[in-house]
Amino acid sequence: MLNIIRDIHSLSNFKRNTSEFIQQMKQTGKPVVLTVNGKAELVVQDAESYQKLLELLDQLETIAGIKKGLEDVEAGRTRPVVEFEREMHQKYGISS
Repeated sequence: MLNIIRDIHSLSNFKRNTSEFIQQMKQTGKPVVLTVNGKAELVVQDAESYQKLLELLDQLETIAGIKKGLEDVEAGRTRPVVEFEREMHQKYGISS
């Protein structure tokens, strides 16, 4: 959860205190929102936390794909693998 007191700062403040912000992000794992002229413009995050975010996104995309596949099976939008293989062999000239 974003803490507006700790996690939202001006870009100028970030430039003046970069090392402190880096230490804070590494300790908390939370990103910092940077403002320009009072409006949120940038989000800065440490590399390890960003990598974890990317891995979670990958997992969520996998789960969504599985869910879609299960919905297709339930709705009858599938066909036997033998039929698919035959079509691919014909379409791409693949020999058995």
